[in-house]
Amino acid sequence: MSVFKRIKNIMKNPEPPKMEKSILTLGPGDIAEVSLVTYEVIGRTTSVKQSETFLTLQDGNIIRYLKIEQREKLYYKLYSPIDGRLDSIHEIPSTIEMDDVMYHLEDQYACYVSVIGHTPFSAAGEQHIWEFQSDNRKLLRIEWQDGRMMMYEGEAVLPADVQVIRAT
Repeated sequence: MSVFKRIKNIMKNPEPPKMEKSILTLGPGDIAEVSLVTYEVIGRTTSVKQSETFLTLQDGNIIRYLKIEQREKLYYKLYSPIDGRLDSIHEIPSTIEMDDVMYHLEDQYACYVSVIGHTPFSAAGEQHIWEFQSDNRKLLRIEWQDGRMMMYEGEAVLPADVQVIRAT
């Protein structure tokens, strides 16, 4: 090794330490635990405008979705896909009754989303979202993008029940 290379190595800055991944930065291939169930993250949908991330989780052949909202603190909601359809996105009602549960419209918005990996919608674009909540705190979420509609049923999850197991 030449003297110049030795001096160059002495003078160069050390590499900064790698940032540890948080639940907000997980992506496909990472492992997370939600309510004592270990899932592989297979997809990620992100909305910068709404400060939320929607992770697609897989445990064997079971697919679940974890919504992470970054507000004054982190809020988590775990969803399962359900079969359902509505006649038109322009006529979403403010209340929906499903399986003897009455859901009330809580939030409605449209935002641009980016996607990575396996997600319900295969491309980035404008997404319309309606979120409902029942009196017994069950959740219903409707998403529409490019003519495709998805419906989910879920519940809130405590922050202590969500952990990063392995981040790549």
